[in-house]
Amino acid sequence: MRKFLVGLIVGLIAVPAGVYLYFSSGSAPVATAAAPMPFEKTLARMALHARMDKEMPKSVPISADETAFVAGALVYKDNCAVCHGLPGQAQTAIAQGMFPNPPKLMEGTGVTDDPPGESYWKVANGIRMTGMPGFEKTLSTTQMWQVSLLVANADKLPKAAKDSLIAAPAPMMPEMKK
Repeated sequence: MRKFLVGLIVGLIAVPAGVYLYFSSGSAPVATAAAPMPFEKTLARMALHARMDKEMPKSVPISADETAFVAGALVYKDNCAVCHGLPGQAQTAIAQGMFPNPPKLMEGTGVTDDPPGESYWKVANGIRMTGMPGFEKTLSTTQMWQVSLLVANADKLPKAAKDSLIAAPAPMMPEMKK
């Protein structure tokens, strides 16, 4: 019994000490090009989904109509496209340098299989360790719902919303150019 207790105590000290040495020695992969740590994806995904299941809104307070989709397209172009891309366009240099790679939300399945409340939670709160910022302090609740409805319905958008996504951005005002 004594050997068991000594082994248990040594284990309880050795494991945290080993983890500390791993991180403090610079051995942990922290560059965006480095391979993920063991279980990194699994643990992060598990924590994210557990938190979202508790906090994400279950109902959508605005209508999923053409007006909301077009407004959401403008919000998307201004705040999301730099990482998540626009239909038919190449990935930006910013997106290419991110880890993990940001999903293309307007092509393929993206998040069209997610409920709008899940996308809203991600837009509002962001996702740690992914580069996804939270927009709760910079976008209104309505704007966050508009863009959430847009990405949730990206595979079945009306023509006006699709056109808003591919239209050229407005030219910069002369006083804003550098």
